Amino acid sequence: MRYIETLKDGERISEVYYVKQKQIALTRTNKEYGNVILADKTGQIDTKIWDLNSGGIQEFEVGDFVDVSGQISSYNGSLQFKVERIRVANEDEYVISDYVPSSRYDVEDMFKELLGFVDSVKNEYLKQLLNSFFRNDENFVKAFKNTSAAKTVHHGFTGGLLEHSLSVTRLCDKMASNYDYLNRDLLISAAMLHDAGKTRELSEFPKNDYTDEGNFLGHIVIGYEMVMEKIKKIEGFPEILKLEIGHCILAHHGELEYGSPKKPSIAEAIALSMADNIDAKLETLREALEAKDTNDWIGFNRWLDANVRKTI
Repeated sequence: MRYIETLKDGERISEVYYVKQKQIALTRTNKEYGNVILADKTGQIDTKIWDLNSGGIQEFEVGDFVDVSGQISSYNGSLQFKVERIRVANEDEYVISDYVPSSRYDVEDMFKELLGFVDSVKNEYLKQLLNSFFRNDENFVKAFKNTSAAKTVHHGFTGGLLEHSLSVTRLCDKMASNYDYLNRDLLISAAMLHDAGKTRELSEFPKNDYTDEGNFLGHIVIGYEMVMEKIKKIEGFPEILKLEIGHCILAHHGELEYGSPKKPSIAEAIALSMADNIDAKLETLREALEAKDTNDWIGFNRWLDANVRKTI
C-alpha cells in the first residue's frame, strides 16, 4: 500500500484509494472535468480527472474504493493527483484497515478471545443466545468486527466495537471473581451483548455515521430488540432470565439522563454500567493524551469534565 502521506511530486502512482468527494466542475472554457478527493488512513489528496471521456475513465461514486493510475504534481504548494485511469476496485484488491483508523489490536485475535468467554458460559440458554449472535449470524459478526463503538468520543475506529465489548467483558469477569454473589454467566453475557445495537445504529467504516434507525431509536433500544428477537427462537428460555438480560442492556448507561430507559435494578446491571463507564472513560483519556503527545496539561476535556495530563 502506498499511503498518501508518502507521495512525492513527480511520481507516477497506481494504487487503490477511497473516494471521499466527487464533483463535476467546469474549466474556464466550459469543459467538464472531475474534481475528486481521494483518501486513505494517512490523509487525502486533491485529484483531477481532466478528460472524462477517456477510455480509461470508468464510472465511480463517493464511497467507492477505486484503482487509480496517474501523475503526482505540485500545484500552489500542495500535491495534486492527475488521474489517467480509474475504475471501481474489487473487494480483494484492498484491505479496509488501510483506509480507516483501526484498533491497535488484531481483530481476529480479539474475536477469538471473545468466543472463549462465550464457551466459558455454563448456562445453556445464555450460551445458545451468545452463539446465535457470535457464531451463527454471519452478518452480525461482520458488522461487529468492522463497526466502531462510537462516531466520536471513544473507540471511534474500525474494530472499536469489538475492542470495547471485549474490554468490558474482561472487567465484568474480574468483578464476578471478586464479588461471588454476582451471576457471572448473566454478567459477562450482558457485557458481550450490551452494545450489539451499535451494529445497526452506526454504519460501517469508512462512512461511520448514524443510520436512520440509529437516529430514531439509538443502540440501547435496538440492541434490546435484537436480543429479544434471538431469545424468541430459543425454546424454553426462562422468562426471568430474559427479563434480567434485557434489563442489563436497557440499563447499561446507568442513568436516565445518559440515555438508559431504566436505571440498574440488579447487581449485574450495576456492575455492567460501571464496567462500561470505566472502559469508555479510560479509552477517551488514552486517545486524548495520544493526540497531544505531551507530558504537560492538555486542556479541558468536555467528555471527562476535567483538564487532564499524562502521568510522568
